[in-house]
Amino acid sequence: MKINEKFLCEIMVTSDIHGHIQPVDYRTREERHTGLAKIATLVKAARQQAPELLLVDNGDLLQGTPFSYFSATAGKEQLNPAIAVLNELNYDAAVLGNHEFNYGLELLRKAVSDSSFPWLSAGIVDSGTNKPAFGKPYVIRTLNPGIKVALLGVTTHYIPNWENPAHISGLTFHDALGTVKEWAAHIRKEEKPDLLVVAYHGGFERDLATGEPAEKLTGENQGYAICTELEGIDVLITGHQHRFIASELGGVTVIQPGSNGQAVGKISIAFERGQSGWVIAEKKAALLRLDETIAADSGILALTQEVEERTQNWLDQPIGQVSGDMTISNPLLCRSADHPFIEFMNKVQMDAAGVDVSNAALLNNESEGFSGDVTMRDILTNFMYPNTLAVLRLSGADIRAALELTAAYFQVNEDGKLDVNPAYMEPKPQHYNYDMWEGIEYELNAAKPIGERVTKLLRNGQPVLDDELLDVVMNNYRAAGGGDYEMYQGKQAVREVQIDMAELAAQYLQKHGVVEATCNDNWRVVIDAQ
Repeated sequence: MKINEKFLCEIMVTSDIHGHIQPVDYRTREERHTGLAKIATLVKAARQQAPELLLVDNGDLLQGTPFSYFSATAGKEQLNPAIAVLNELNYDAAVLGNHEFNYGLELLRKAVSDSSFPWLSAGIVDSGTNKPAFGKPYVIRTLNPGIKVALLGVTTHYIPNWENPAHISGLTFHDALGTVKEWAAHIRKEEKPDLLVVAYHGGFERDLATGEPAEKLTGENQGYAICTELEGIDVLITGHQHRFIASELGGVTVIQPGSNGQAVGKISIAFERGQSGWVIAEKKAALLRLDETIAADSGILALTQEVEERTQNWLDQPIGQVSGDMTISNPLLCRSADHPFIEFMNKVQMDAAGVDVSNAALLNNESEGFSGDVTMRDILTNFMYPNTLAVLRLSGADIRAALELTAAYFQVNEDGKLDVNPAYMEPKPQHYNYDMWEGIEYELNAAKPIGERVTKLLRNGQPVLDDELLDVVMNNYRAAGGGDYEMYQGKQAVREVQIDMAELAAQYLQKHGVVEATCNDNWRVVIDAQ
């Protein structure tokens, strides 16, 4: 044994890739500086310098682009290209993210089975056996000089608040913080690693500098508590919030490499050998961001090219036509008064569910709406999440409470103009938690205090009574209470529509051939300080 011998352990991390492999924008087919093909170039270069580099994916890999949608639907019998890429790059492990469940357990289990690396999630267990449902809770890697690295995987336990129940049937989601506490103690005692890394598909619930809550403390994100309340953890890999973080908290080195393959995280741990063995001398975290100087790896491009070409051809299929204008020029304007595209979304939902009250959200600020000929590309760039639908029986009081919550999306800025409440921008953009309704008439006054903004709520010109019952269709994420819509939890589910919204929108356009852009102006947001 050589005293004072040194060794540098390096770990590279991807998270929230969301189906981005080739560097392409599926709306325009233009090149983007994102994705696993470009990350592969950085990984291979790093391996030249550090052959024992550890490579970890931290979840939300299988969902998020038209490419991943095609792979999970029309191409589902084939090896998932994201799995093919991780196999090719010799990943050491991957952690389950919440979006891994979006296409159901059959597809997920096939992806896990097809992987040449283990999937980790200590807290997601089989409800019957209470054992990890997808294999191992952790893995051990022993590096050449005898350094023992333990990697524990854990996933936010908040998934049942969002996911279609059919997609998580037979699974139990244990509290992530409690899971890390239990397994970290077990690993330290039984495995005695030189380095304990926790890969957590979850983020930070508090500001890293001040410790002040950064969001409602629901348990969705527990990274701050993991770093400050638990012992024995050296590195915490995080994700879920799509933030860029390379820092330290409570003596724990932390990393979060954004989303969509915009960056890869790199953690360097310097070891020195002492009298009693290897000890950590220094830890560093860095973000390696992709740009135009980084070329996509030709091997990864070739590996995924056939599926890419099939996806592009499928996306250009004509589905139907729009007469009039459903385009979105300004997302804030779209959310401040009834808009033809939002009305179209609600019409599709009401048609599929057979009800006449609906709510829907503009899912992100890149949605452009429709005009003229509509293709699958147009549909999937507007309906990027594979949400299904649920019909809940709600009281008038529930509806008013939901509208009050959605009205909190706004604030009035210093110029007296409508703006977005910063709470919906940081630490993660949450535009998808603002809903717009059809089948009722309402007005929200952003100048009033939060919780007192619903100034009009009618149905067919008559006030909606608190004890009046209405059947309302919404996406499954919202129906489960996603976005802190707690008034929906436990409500009677009248029916479910187990077809995702992209497919429902395509079916609606195909059925009608030509769809007229309409807007009945049944709601608006005002600023009235009187």
